[in-house]
Order: sequence, then structure tokens, then C-alpha cells
Amino acid sequence: MPRRHANPYVPHDWAPHEKPAILGSPSTPIHSTPKRIAYGIVGLLVCLTGTLGNAVVTANLQLLQGTFAAWSTEIAWLPAVYVMTNVSINLLLVKFRQQFGLRAFTEGFLVLYVLVTFFHLFVNDLSSALMVRAAHGMVAAALSSLGIYYQVQAWPARHRLKALTIGITGSSLAIPLARLFSTELLQIDEWRGLYFFELGLALVSLACVIALKLPPSDRKKVFEKKDFITFFLLAPGMALVTAVLSLGRLDWWFEAPWIGWALAGAVVLIVSAIAFEHNRSNPLLNIKWLSSGSILRLGLIMLLIRIVLAEQNTGVIGWLQYVGLQNEQMTNLAWSIFAGIVCGIVASCLTLNPQRLYWPTATALALIMVASLLDSQSTILTRPEQLMFSQFLLGFGSAFFLAPAMLAGIGGVIADQRNLVSFSVLFGMSQNIGGLLGSAILGTFQTWREKFHSSQLADQLTTLNPLITERLQQYSQMYQSQIGDSTLLNVQAAALLQNAATLQANILAYNDTYLLTAAISAATLVWVFWRLIRLRITARIALKRATGSK
Repeated sequence: MPRRHANPYVPHDWAPHEKPAILGSPSTPIHSTPKRIAYGIVGLLVCLTGTLGNAVVTANLQLLQGTFAAWSTEIAWLPAVYVMTNVSINLLLVKFRQQFGLRAFTEGFLVLYVLVTFFHLFVNDLSSALMVRAAHGMVAAALSSLGIYYQVQAWPARHRLKALTIGITGSSLAIPLARLFSTELLQIDEWRGLYFFELGLALVSLACVIALKLPPSDRKKVFEKKDFITFFLLAPGMALVTAVLSLGRLDWWFEAPWIGWALAGAVVLIVSAIAFEHNRSNPLLNIKWLSSGSILRLGLIMLLIRIVLAEQNTGVIGWLQYVGLQNEQMTNLAWSIFAGIVCGIVASCLTLNPQRLYWPTATALALIMVASLLDSQSTILTRPEQLMFSQFLLGFGSAFFLAPAMLAGIGGVIADQRNLVSFSVLFGMSQNIGGLLGSAILGTFQTWREKFHSSQLADQLTTLNPLITERLQQYSQMYQSQIGDSTLLNVQAAALLQNAATLQANILAYNDTYLLTAAISAATLVWVFWRLIRLRITARIALKRATGSK
């Protein structure tokens, strides 16, 4: 163990193999095999704690809407508030870890999370539910880093990339897991069953991180007063963007005045933060680095992939919920997604190569495109059994690209550790804001296409068409024994026909949405290949020039 100092900001005397790679990250001493296994288990538990509670709530929003007697626009604030605090706290988390240590932040907010969740069990109120989600968002930001650090301790140095892959992608298992057992939780005590589980998970994680501590790390005074000016400008700006993306489709973009005001406020706040940071000598966010070509391309690729991956929840799950299926009827589909994510994690661990980080991204895009094309053949009779293979591919792609995408930006962080906050914010925004943006784009596109197909089908619903007349007669015969009045019988038949047309219009709109995600995936894939070819050509030209000069 290194020699300790009375002053915590004096660097430790590390052995060569123990020295932390980045300021604020734990050292890496050699552990016994049982302790490595314990670190791996706790790391996975911590990752799931950061996302599983919110995933369980998101998977049961319709039930919670009834429980809290809330409108759809009100209940949508639950996942929105989680993203707001999760994205914003990343601005301070890295420097907090570097100055005070990650454990102080994590344990403090885990205790806050436990207390808020505990007292929410006694209050059947939407406001207290929002407080739980806000606390969970902050805790999740810390737990995502903590899970990675625990995984790093679980693996020897030669397998450090595998540890990073598991730590980065482990949290993605939460979404399918939430649909596997949340129904049983609801049977315990309705909505309180969800929060009892969330409380228990937080308590177990708190006990584990206290019992199995991470090795010490170097600490340094890094906070500046101006950092908080940036935070108080950028955090509310990103919160406004999150609110617009979460509720814009529900309130509709051009009908709710608050959307325009929120976007205007977000632009003012975010631009002010960027201008303030750009002129600082030691900025919290390195705007020059973030605006460089390589980082912009990396952020855009991560954003585009997260947009097309929104097809899984907004598209397939949205369609199945529209036709009335509940979580317990989608268990096999959830298992398929879970298996795809696990296979993606394993494949990423086995194939990850720092010299070829673009290829996993290209592979993930190709799989997403194939899955979207398969889903675009859906009909009114399509159910989870017909969607299992495509969702397996989507689950695989979502896990396979994540670790290489993050590692692609680590080089700039290691070269200059001042970029760590910038990269943390970039990665968090691309995943959280990207997911919301994907849901907003795909959901809006589906609504627009549904109106289009409804108008097209309405033009064909005429009694001059013998097929329509025959269908109306069939509907009339279904209710003839229950409705004696011929006028009411005709009205009922017409209503059933209209419902059938609406259902058909929706499935056509969902198919169009799947085709849109396939098109975005294909365009992004072409762009990635173009970049790879261009880099290879540039490298060959440089090699020829260097050879010729000799």
C-alpha cells in the first residue's frame, strides 16, 4: 500500500502498477481472486442500481399515471426529471471526485436517495415521485462511474479493456430486466412494490460500497468559483431542452406556447455558458476540444445511433402497448432483448481493439438497419413472437457499439486530463439527450404518418366499394342479437370499421418509422465507411511521401 499523508491533496507514493490512470480514479493494486470476484459482482450491482429503478418506473408509466391520477403530460415528467439531473450533475461530478473523492459523493447521494425513496412510500403524491426521480438521476451519474471503477478492480491489467466494456455496458441490461419482473412487483402492493424494490436495491448497494471500498486515489483542489457560474447557466439550459424533448410530442410542438419560451431560454443559457467557458483560461468545459472535428464526429455518431435505437421503445414496444399488450405478455420479447445485450457485451469484450474502434460502430449500424427492415414488414397481426429476432439484433447492436464509442474519446482525455469533464458531459448528453431526441423524432414522425395514412384510408371508406359494404354487414351481424334498432346497429358497424381503419393506419405509420430508422442507420453507415476509406487513403499518401522523401 502507498504511504499515506496527513494532507489528502499530497500525491501518494504509488508503486508502478498501482498508479491511477486519471486523477480521481482509484489506484489498481493486485487483489486476490475472491476479492476480484466480489469487486465484479458489486460493480454490476452498482451499475444496475443506477438505471434499474428508473427503468422499472418507465416500463410502468401507464399504471403510475392511474395511481397518481395524473395526465399523460404530467406523468411524463418522471423520466424527464431523471434525465435533467443526470445530465446536469455530470458537470460537477468529475471535479468533485478529483477533489473530494467519488466515495463521498456516491455515499452521500445514496443516503439521500434511500431517504427520499423511503418517505415517498408514505406519500401518494406526484411531487414526491418527482423528487425520487431527481435524486435517482444524480445518484445514477455517480454510480455509472463507480460501476466502471469496481469492474476495473475485478480484472487483471491485461484484461482492463474487458473491465471497461462490462462497466460501460452493464447498465443497459436494466431496460429488459425491468419488463421481466416489474409485474410481480406490482402484485406486492401496487405502485409501492416498485418503490420497495428500488429502496431495497439502493440499501444493498449502499451496504456493498461501504463494505467493499475502492482503493485510494490521488486528490487535488480543482474547483474554481467560476465553475459554478457555468453550472448555473448550463444545467437549467439542458433541463429546458430535456423538458421540451420529453413533452413536446405530447403537448405538440406548435400548440403549446411554453415550448417556444423554453427553447428560447435554453438557447440563451447554453450560448451564454459556451461564451463564458470559451474565454476562461482554465475552463470547466474545453470548448475548443469539443468543437474539434474528431470529437464532433464522434458525438454525432453516438447521437445518431442513440436516435435509431429509440425504435425499440418508441416503435416496437409502443406498438405492442397500443394494441393492448402488458409487460407480462412481452416477457419472451424482453428475454430476447436481454440475450442480445448480453451477447453484445460478450462480443465487445472479445473483439475490442483500440486500433479499430470504427468497426464495432459500423457493425452495430448494419445490425440496426437489418432489424429495422425486418420490423417494417409488420402487420396488424404482428405480436412479440414475430419481433424477437429483430429485437435481439437491436439489443446486440446497442451493447456492441457503446464501449468502442466511449474509448474513441478517451485518447484525448488521457493526453490532457482537463478534457475529462468535457468528455463526460459529451458522452452523457449523447446517450441521455440522444435517447430523448430519438423518441421525440420517431414519435412525431409516427404521429404525422398516422394522420397521412388515416386520410388515405378515409377516402376509401365509401359504401360504393363492395368490400366496405360487405365488412359493414359483417359488423352488423356481430351485434344484431344485442342491438335491435337498425340505426344504432349501423352506427356501431361504422364505428368498428373506423377503429379498424385507425389500427391499420397506425401499423402503416409504425412501418414507416422503422424504415426511417433503417434509412438513418444506412446513411450513418455510409458516412462511417467514407471516413474509414478517407483515413486509409490519407495514411497511404502520407506513407508514400515519407518513403519518397527518404
